[in-house]
Amino acid sequence: MRQFNRNLCVLGLLYLALMGVNAQNYPSKPITIVAPFSPGGNVDIIARSVAQSLSVVLGQSVVVDNRAGAGGAIGSSFVSKSAPDGYTLLLATTNTISVLPYMMKTPLYKPSDFQAISLAAVSPLVMVVRADDKRFASTPSLIASAKAGPKNISVGHSGMGTSNHVSVLRLENVAKVEFNVIPYKGSTPALTDLMGGQIDFMIDQLSSSKSFVDAGKLKILAILSKERDDTIPNVPTFFEATKITLEANTTSGVLAPPDTPPNIVKILSDALITVAQDPVYISRLLSVGSLPKSSSPKEWAELLRQESLNSERLALAGKLKVE
Repeated sequence: MRQFNRNLCVLGLLYLALMGVNAQNYPSKPITIVAPFSPGGNVDIIARSVAQSLSVVLGQSVVVDNRAGAGGAIGSSFVSKSAPDGYTLLLATTNTISVLPYMMKTPLYKPSDFQAISLAAVSPLVMVVRADDKRFASTPSLIASAKAGPKNISVGHSGMGTSNHVSVLRLENVAKVEFNVIPYKGSTPALTDLMGGQIDFMIDQLSSSKSFVDAGKLKILAILSKERDDTIPNVPTFFEATKITLEANTTSGVLAPPDTPPNIVKILSDALITVAQDPVYISRLLSVGSLPKSSSPKEWAELLRQESLNSERLALAGKLKVE
C-alpha cells in the first residue's frame, strides 16, 4: 500500500509538472467554447461574439460547439468533465449553473464543478408575440386573455431552469394567471414555432429576438427591465405597461473545468477583460441589445454561489420544483 501511495504521489507530481509546462505554452492550439443551447439563441450569439474577439486577443483560433439539451445541462456537464487544460470552455448563464440543478431529479453537476473565468454579457428579457397577432396589442391584453381560462394562452421557453423559464413562472405568479408552458431546446426553435403560430408568446432575450422584430415578424410588448432600453426606446417596461413589478435579465459568463491551472485561468481572465473593452465586441453586443461585461474569476464565482444559495432556499420552500 505504501508503494502504491508513493507511486500515486509521483504520478500526481508528474501530472502537475506537465500541466505547468503546457500552461506556459498556452494557448498552443484551437480553443473550443461550448454553447449549451441551439444556434441562434442568446447564449450562442454571446459565445460567438466572445470567440471572435478572444481569438484576436489570444492569437489563436476559438470555435463554438453547440451542445443543446436538458436546458443547457448536456453541454455544461460535458465541460465539467473535460480536461482542465484551458482548451474546452463553457459560455453559460447564472441560471444554467446555479438554478437548473435544483430543477432536475438527478443533477448532472453543481456550481463547484466549474472554474469561473469571467462574466461576458447581460441581456434584457422581453415579451414577444407575432407582429400580425391582433389579439395582443399590449401586455394587459395578453394577461386578460390568459385570465379568461387556465392555460388558455401558450408560452414557449428556451429550456428548463433558464431565465426565460423562471421568468414565465414569475409572470404567472405576479399576474395571477396560468399559461400552457412549452419547453424547447433553446430560443431559436421556440421563436420558430412562435412565428409559425404554434405558440402564442415568448419571454426571450432581446439579443436573440431583435432580428425578427427588426424584420417585422415579431413585436415586443414589454421589456422586463427597470428602465427602457435605448435600442427599443418605444417599448415600455413591464411595470409601465401593467403597474406590476417584474424585472429579469440573463447574465452570462465563461467557465472552465475544475482544477484548471491558475496561470491558465489568469491568461483567460485577463484576455476576457480585454475582450469586454474591444470596440468590435461592444458594438456587436449593443446592436442586439446586450451589455458587455467582464469580471474577476472570484466575482463571477461569488455571483454563481449566491444564486445557488438562493435557488436552494427556493427549492426548500417548494417554489423551485423539480420538473
